[in-house]
Amino acid sequence: MASYQTINPFDGRAERTVEQMSAAAVEQRLAAAESAFPAWSALTLEQRGGLLRKVAAGLRDRRDDIQRTMTREMGKLRREALAEIEKSAAACEYYADHAVEYLMPQSIQTEAQSSYVIYQPIGCVLAVMPWNFPFWQVIRFLAPGLMAGNVALLKHASNVPGCADLLREVVAGAGIPEGVFDVLHIDNDQAADVLRDRRVKAVTLTGSERAGRSIAANAGDQLKKCVMELGGSDAFVVLEDADLGLTIAAAVKSRFDNAGQTCIAAKRFVLVESIADAFVQRFVEAAKSRVYGDPQDEATTLAPMARADLRDELHRQVQESIAKGAKVLLGCEPLAESHAGYPASILDNVQPGMPAYDQELFGPVAAILRVKDEAEAVRVANDTTFGLGGSVWGKDSARAEKVAVQLQCGAAFVNSVVRSDARLPFGGTKRSGFGRELAEHGIHEFMNIKTVYVA
Repeated sequence: MASYQTINPFDGRAERTVEQMSAAAVEQRLAAAESAFPAWSALTLEQRGGLLRKVAAGLRDRRDDIQRTMTREMGKLRREALAEIEKSAAACEYYADHAVEYLMPQSIQTEAQSSYVIYQPIGCVLAVMPWNFPFWQVIRFLAPGLMAGNVALLKHASNVPGCADLLREVVAGAGIPEGVFDVLHIDNDQAADVLRDRRVKAVTLTGSERAGRSIAANAGDQLKKCVMELGGSDAFVVLEDADLGLTIAAAVKSRFDNAGQTCIAAKRFVLVESIADAFVQRFVEAAKSRVYGDPQDEATTLAPMARADLRDELHRQVQESIAKGAKVLLGCEPLAESHAGYPASILDNVQPGMPAYDQELFGPVAAILRVKDEAEAVRVANDTTFGLGGSVWGKDSARAEKVAVQLQCGAAFVNSVVRSDARLPFGGTKRSGFGRELAEHGIHEFMNIKTVYVA
């Protein structure tokens, strides 16, 4: 079988050689998932919840191993990795606590003696997951999925196989039976075959628009349910009455945490002209404080990008934007002698037709878009094919909320950085995908919402 190497994004060293699974190995895992489903779905919610709490404990117990693996495989800062592990553990506990209320039968009064809705699991769900949050992205599908009574197979991004294997170990160590959750080290063609297998009932993907089109087309051909969480180019709208101290701190965090490699990061900074110059001056100064270095060093505040080819693609987008008239305010050149380093960067005078305006910049580059007033801010914020998240900043929170409601996106935040939260549904509109993860909406996505009518 084919094999490939994973590369440490900070120092460029080979970390691991991964062997792709054979057809026989994939078949064994598909058969195990099918075999495990009846007994797993027959457990009570309290039983499944008890096991999920053990997964949470296992994540915390192994946090040092997990964070080191994340850092080696995709470059995440140590403190960011530890925060991701805690968020993942808390989500397991949240669903263990709340699945009972989310899955409670709903009585609906009709002329019948009894009519109600129940929620039943559907079987094996394939998860195709990305590298940027290698534990959280999986857990936000897996925790509700397991509580729903489904079983799961994970095809993780090829550069984070160690993260996938560690999660499998944690799940098994919690006492969750064999076959309920497993990992497939396979390529895209093999994943397409797995999705076509009759034993797989649905698929969830977090990834690029290109990957989403391919997976959704395959699922559609098989008449299988899918949830797509795709790219984003979130607007960060700053109104003239914004508190610049609060807003600048949030802008730097949202754009440059995780080396800017976050679907819901602020990417397009839409500034009303009366505050634009003051915002930009302070934003540039604050962004300069981000220090690139070893992700395990506590002094480092800017991580490497996950792969050198991703850094090169980002720089191509930056160069093309500059050639079309964007103005460099900070950075915008790869860090010399680094394997995949790119500095905190800011482009001003960004206009339609530039990659920085029209495309997603998946790295530490901020695009400044200046507008004359609130109405134009809404128009420019919505002038994108993406619709994942967005935020609005202003001291008059009621006014800012009116702007936020007009944003064409799946999550609009006022005076707060856009983030995913187990208590709130998460997902996009337009080309940012469809369906929802998390909260009550997320747990219902991969269930049979079944009507029972007794005359």
